[in-house]
Amino acid sequence: MSFRASVVTLFPEMFPGPLGLSLAGRALEAGIWSLDAVALRQFGVGRHRMVDDTPAGGGAGMVLRADVLAAAIDSVSPAWDARPRLLMSPRGRVLDQKFVRELAAGPGALIVCGRFEGVDERAIEARDLVEVSIGDFVLSGGEPAALVLLDAIVRLLPGVMGNAESGEYESFESGLLEHPHYTRPQSFEGREIPAVLTSGDHGKVERWRREQAEALTRARRPDLLD
Repeated sequence: MSFRASVVTLFPEMFPGPLGLSLAGRALEAGIWSLDAVALRQFGVGRHRMVDDTPAGGGAGMVLRADVLAAAIDSVSPAWDARPRLLMSPRGRVLDQKFVRELAAGPGALIVCGRFEGVDERAIEARDLVEVSIGDFVLSGGEPAALVLLDAIVRLLPGVMGNAESGEYESFESGLLEHPHYTRPQSFEGREIPAVLTSGDHGKVERWRREQAEALTRARRPDLLD
């Protein structure tokens, strides 16, 4: 069974976007995964299909309505749907490779793209939305974050990458940043490929790569070592 993604968004024309190209695009054409962009506006209320309203208690901006969002979610994810329901939000759990692998191993995901000041909390509670953040910054909407999330997932699906090992030997998979890479030419502007990499000794190569990964992680992301 292929991985099935449904994205609830005010801008369905943003999908598949870059996901229609390269590895993800070829996998989409091959049926390894599917994507359904659900236009939130069609569930809006009134003549103007309103999807938001002023925040209770006052304040700047607008808030996505609970009833509108719930109707959109229910249209593609009924109660029996086993897929997790995610809300792209700067206050959510920070996305990491472990969570990406968990999602890639499942049947798919429903992804809600937040907009404006946020989403009515009652919709989050009533539809069991798990809030997910791609970093400590704020975007104009959840669509770019959803694209990032799906790209991270799709590349791990069986049959997407030509060499399955490519997804196993990279940053975060072992809790470390990835070691440096080199290729031809042997010499570039006076800089040589480290001799150990051309020694033919696979044991030494693996030790060197591990040492380099640990050193890079210690220098750039010591929090990962903690």
